[in-house]
Amino acid sequence: MTETEARLKLEINALLAAAEKADADEDAQYGKDRNGEELPDELQRRESRLQKIREAKQALEDEAREKAEQKLAEADKDQRNFTDPESRIMPDGTNKGSFLQAYNAQIAVDSIAQIIVAAEVTQETNDKKQLLPMVAQIEKNLAQKPEKVSADTGYFSEANVTDATVAEIDLYIATGRDKHRDPKEIASSEATVDATAQERMRHKLQTEAGRAVYKRRKAIVEPVFGQIKECRGFRRFSMRGKQNVSGEWRLVCAVSNLLKLFRFSRSLQTA
Repeated sequence: MTETEARLKLEINALLAAAEKADADEDAQYGKDRNGEELPDELQRRESRLQKIREAKQALEDEAREKAEQKLAEADKDQRNFTDPESRIMPDGTNKGSFLQAYNAQIAVDSIAQIIVAAEVTQETNDKKQLLPMVAQIEKNLAQKPEKVSADTGYFSEANVTDATVAEIDLYIATGRDKHRDPKEIASSEATVDATAQERMRHKLQTEAGRAVYKRRKAIVEPVFGQIKECRGFRRFSMRGKQNVSGEWRLVCAVSNLLKLFRFSRSLQTA
């Protein structure tokens, strides 16, 4: 519109000059009684278009101003933590319905010795986007992909379980809460060919083998969180800022692993 406005101004100026010359010629030819002040039709059309463009520009400016004022008003209601601006308000897992200023701490644990093989801290309030990064970190740390991965329903999405990076991994990820544990829904046959990724995963967890694998999840990763919180008393970060908190979390996980290895070696010595 700005370019068109400039072009129309030039055309109007040229037409006005032509109109003035035509008016002078008409006065000389027809006399002063003729009304030579009326704009030619072509000039009137351009004047009309120019006015419409100006009105449209004004409307856009008014709309942009309103949006800016609305965003400013919304920003006035936003909450910001001055102690640690990089933390986020998250649901309190201990007290249902309560919220905390927090980070989302992630770990992946091996199924035999409960060694933490991957650890991360995120600002995401849920786990949907954490499955693939954690699997990638496991592969980086161990120089191989895990054979099996189990996770609760917070990690499930069709995009996650159909991603090419986990195609070779045997996944057991809950698609909903507790349904896979219903003894009345044990499945034996294969899922239908036209089943969705979610339906196939639900069916897999309803088989006897799937139930057995998923049931062990609580005995693999949950105890490690409990040991960190209860046995070592780590319930809140001492550092501030995502990078510092991430380093602190990895240190806590390293301590957990060292204690596991130390106690395992002691058990071998006394055996």
